[in-house]
Amino acid sequence: MRSLLLTCCLTALATAAAGQTAKKLTVDDLFHPAVNGRQPTQPAWSPDGRLSYVWDEKGDGKERALWILDPATGKSELLARLSDLGRLAGQEEELGLGEYSWSPRGDALLLVSEDDLYLYSPASRKLSRLTETEAEEENPQFSPDGSKVAFIRDFDLHLIDLATGREAELTTGGQENEILNGITDWVYWEEIWGRDATGFWWSPDSSRIAYYRFEEEPVGVYPLVDNSPAYPKVRWQKYPKAGTDNPRVKVGVLDLATKATTWMATGDPESYLARVDWAPSGDAVAIQRLNREQTRIDLLRCRPADGSCAPLAEDTWPTWVNLGQDFRFLPDGRFLWGSERSGWRRLYLHGTDGKVLRPVTPEGWAIASLDGVSEKGDWAVVNAFRTEGLGPIDRHVARVHLDGEGWEVLTTEPGTHIAAGVSERTGAWIHGWNDADTPFRTEVRKADGGTVPLPSAPSPLDFASLPKWEFLTIPGPDGSRLPARLLKPEGFDPSRRYPVIVYHYGGPGSQVVANGWNLRGLWPKMMAQRGFVSLSVDNQSSVFFGKKGEDRDHRRFGEVNLAGQLAGVDYLKTLPWVDSSRIGLWGWSGGGTNTLYCLLNRPGVWKAGVAGAPVTDWRLYDSIWTERYLDHPKDNEEGYRLSSPITHAANLKDRLLLIHGLADDNVHPQNTVVMSDALIKAGIPFEEAFYPGQNHGMRGPAIRHFYGKMTNFFERELLAVEVEDVEIRRE
Repeated sequence: MRSLLLTCCLTALATAAAGQTAKKLTVDDLFHPAVNGRQPTQPAWSPDGRLSYVWDEKGDGKERALWILDPATGKSELLARLSDLGRLAGQEEELGLGEYSWSPRGDALLLVSEDDLYLYSPASRKLSRLTETEAEEENPQFSPDGSKVAFIRDFDLHLIDLATGREAELTTGGQENEILNGITDWVYWEEIWGRDATGFWWSPDSSRIAYYRFEEEPVGVYPLVDNSPAYPKVRWQKYPKAGTDNPRVKVGVLDLATKATTWMATGDPESYLARVDWAPSGDAVAIQRLNREQTRIDLLRCRPADGSCAPLAEDTWPTWVNLGQDFRFLPDGRFLWGSERSGWRRLYLHGTDGKVLRPVTPEGWAIASLDGVSEKGDWAVVNAFRTEGLGPIDRHVARVHLDGEGWEVLTTEPGTHIAAGVSERTGAWIHGWNDADTPFRTEVRKADGGTVPLPSAPSPLDFASLPKWEFLTIPGPDGSRLPARLLKPEGFDPSRRYPVIVYHYGGPGSQVVANGWNLRGLWPKMMAQRGFVSLSVDNQSSVFFGKKGEDRDHRRFGEVNLAGQLAGVDYLKTLPWVDSSRIGLWGWSGGGTNTLYCLLNRPGVWKAGVAGAPVTDWRLYDSIWTERYLDHPKDNEEGYRLSSPITHAANLKDRLLLIHGLADDNVHPQNTVVMSDALIKAGIPFEEAFYPGQNHGMRGPAIRHFYGKMTNFFERELLAVEVEDVEIRRE
């Protein structure tokens, strides 16, 4: 009977898809190394305005090489094969290239390989090894004059004089979980800096280095356990949870001649020292000081000579101030700084006295990032989006002329466009773009608008034959229109009734309804071939509603997103080809939290849900992120209690799959453990899977296994027939 039922099911699906020629996607296809095609990696502009990049000609990982492109001629030439660099380093295999950077004069490349540093001269083809230690050398930076390289080793700042090869230790006392010199702690890296994290900054004249010093003694520790050895290993992570002590942080300026550090008098020790920049003249350091409540950010002008600091500018907001990566000094001492004072983030020009001169980006546009400023300070390149309607689904690259004479949108087609790197000398930039149905592509765009192609290789999959995403708005709370995107099944038949999988996130200022390409948009296409509708809805606190919209989440999570997802369900019920009794919901991280919140606060609306790496009790998450939105726990006990899914655990009626990586240092696995305990005590059945060694963003076989498991879960719970499991492990 089971075999006959399965045969009938597959026959029905095949009939519905009659006339379709698209290859049926598998979970393996989603994780094929070349699923998105191949593009050059590690692009970097040289000081003379040429673009270097790494390219693998054959795609087999054996012919990787550094190339350099001259946009003026469109020609690329070989800089070095990594196999040749490996031989120069005295090894048989190619030199692993973790990262690299150009010297300020453009005559050498600083290479990071296997945690050691090398210097390569393209002209002489000479490779010099700068370090050879068991310890990791982190964040190496040339001095502006190119004569030295500073880096971090064992939590202290070090220096190499390139003329002599001599190494010096600039700071002392660095120790894991105790003192960090020139490097950020975990919570600053995660919540303040992100991928651009750095902990030290060269002065323009190369004579001094400003740097962070973190004292982590006050911070609580969390054990991350590796259970693979016979006797498990424990890594103790310093992790300040909401309402607990943060690390003590200060900024010092070290004089290389005297080896003395002058500490900047930044004031309130509870504040976050969120950004550090040298003034072009080198006579001051600008430090952005954010109060712990995160309602006020002060730009301080600090004197390295004596450490004194004075306010230069400020930005405030009643709920919280969002940090941006959009501060930049101009050569004459004026500066650009982003602010949401208008309700949308715009870029403002400030005078040398700190006063706002004018906004330089127009109304109707919001900026997502500041990507480059010319050497002369006469133009800037930004990533931006239109603020009206569905405008935020697309991202565009624009050039703003700082003399006030122009706003020039450089990309016109719908989709997600980025400036992956800007030559601040020539104005050329790397144009990367994609849309919801097309993977990432790159080219070089010249300042005059001309384009220069970069090497690429296509995906082995035919994406054009797959179902296409539709963008729309649906009725929302209070007469609003909520942004949504919809994917119909392959071979769509309006006379049938289909199950639906909803993917969401739902945090303040978040966005999942985007005209961009990623795995969470490709997996639904595979599911569309299996007979599923996919829907995503962004709520009234999403990026579509600006700063005042995201403020709806202040001091209380869950309600606004729940209202948005219920609006999505109401919309689905208006579609005659949707079976509203078979709707699934899933999300990861904050989306996992909100999946639990929705299921537990409106049981029976969704039939099944998958919650990946969820925060289940907001008292367990980190201080900076959580307090930004919910305030300090002692000032908002009820908000924390009602916002936490664990509070409502006994309400579960729907099928639930909980997922967590056991090495997750962001949302600790403790969250899923305590949620599991609450469900067990309530006598409620559920499913869960823990992934050994996996962090917040799972990698390797684990991520494939998860998507296979989720596929099985939704097919079993939402299809009206019994189906066989998708393979979740390679043979």
